[in-house]
Amino acid sequence: MNREIISIGPFTIYWYSVLIIIGVIIGIYFSSRVAKKNGLTKEYLMDLIFYLIPIAIIGARLYYVIFNFSLFKDDLVSIFKIWEGGLAIYGAVISSIIFIIYYSMKKKKNTLLTLDTLVPYLILGQAIGRWGNFINKEAHGAVTTLANLNRLHIPKFIINGMYINGNYYIPTFFYESILCLIGFIILLVIRKIDKFKHRGVLLFSYFIWYGIIRFIIEGMRTDSLYIGIFRVSQIVSVILVLIGIIGLIYTLVIKKGSSEKEKK
Repeated sequence: MNREIISIGPFTIYWYSVLIIIGVIIGIYFSSRVAKKNGLTKEYLMDLIFYLIPIAIIGARLYYVIFNFSLFKDDLVSIFKIWEGGLAIYGAVISSIIFIIYYSMKKKKNTLLTLDTLVPYLILGQAIGRWGNFINKEAHGAVTTLANLNRLHIPKFIINGMYINGNYYIPTFFYESILCLIGFIILLVIRKIDKFKHRGVLLFSYFIWYGIIRFIIEGMRTDSLYIGIFRVSQIVSVILVLIGIIGLIYTLVIKKGSSEKEKK
């Protein structure tokens, strides 16, 4: 599949960019509706997202460039060519959380409630964005065989797309996209049950779910970013899972127990 949708003179529209934009639009639409119901207000969330989009993109690019600088050191201008790929989701997540903490405190809004409002649509956006990796023929696993892919009952068009330069590759992008979609459904179920009573539950659940699946998927990929012998994304994944577990224990056990004692 051609990574370009259309090219007119010096202007080119890429599938990768369009898929990211689609994920952002979906996230804006649904999270703003949720914000109207949970007390944050649509105006606050829309103002936040206005700043958050460029910050997330810059964070995603910086993370990728920092840990993959050898690709850019001889052509620094290429650092700005984000439409060609090379955005790291963990960079977007980290930069976004830092900014949300700052912005929510500035506007005197609950930080955890803000994050809980956004994270279901973050992971949905990740599920959509992974298809940009498919079109760019990146974020795949090791070389495999056609017979092995057929045994996995993977859709034929994905198998065909994983035939790159004479070899078939494991479609790790596909695995992650499906697991992110499942994670999105899980977060919606948790939200429906909890109804934002326990602030941070959705955020910490996202940390645990995505941290686990990314740790596993990252171990299968061939384009990982490294610090020494360690894969950067696996290190971040472990940290996220630990934060998620500690956060859930504190929110659902320790904090809840303290509140019940105060009522007595």
